[in-house]
Amino acid sequence: MHDKDQSIVDRVLAGEKRAYAELVDRHKDKAMTLAMRMLKNREDAEEALQDVFVRAFHALPRFEWKSSFSTWLYRIVFNVCASALARRGEELHRSIDEETEGETFDPPSDLLLPDAQYESAEFATMVREEVERLPSMYGPIFTLFVMQEMSYEEIVNVTGLSLSAVKVRLFRARALLREAVAKRLANDIAELPKEGVQESL
Repeated sequence: MHDKDQSIVDRVLAGEKRAYAELVDRHKDKAMTLAMRMLKNREDAEEALQDVFVRAFHALPRFEWKSSFSTWLYRIVFNVCASALARRGEELHRSIDEETEGETFDPPSDLLLPDAQYESAEFATMVREEVERLPSMYGPIFTLFVMQEMSYEEIVNVTGLSLSAVKVRLFRARALLREAVAKRLANDIAELPKEGVQESL
């Protein structure tokens, strides 16, 4: 993807400005996902993305390829959405490092509940719904790491957070997600007819 992005950027900078639409098409879905995780509102997220792609277009001549284009773009998405949250009075960059000084938070190897007896599609829908409900402080980190497969270093680059803060937020995101999914599974089991439960036992 890096080579393809660079080829398109080179075309844009050479004067083929219409080629920028190709970059937008390549990255708009994942950028929208990140914006939605942060802003929790589609209209706000769409407005933010319009701002993001305008800013990215004007900043292209200054992009030095020290990271991938997607990492650079997500950094802009994160900043634009963080500014929108700040206007709402939500503090996205509250320091976690001070709260957890001396503690180590490496994300657990198991993502959720490996023994869940659910059809994969149904379970995936449940997980997606709970990811969407994660607080803005944690949802974007989880999205970048798990769904967009970014490394810790890339997430640090995108968010401007320290490595320890990224690890803490990812740890807490997964803990919240596990708890929420476990609660939904327990509720679903409790709602089954008693006869069905006895037969399954």
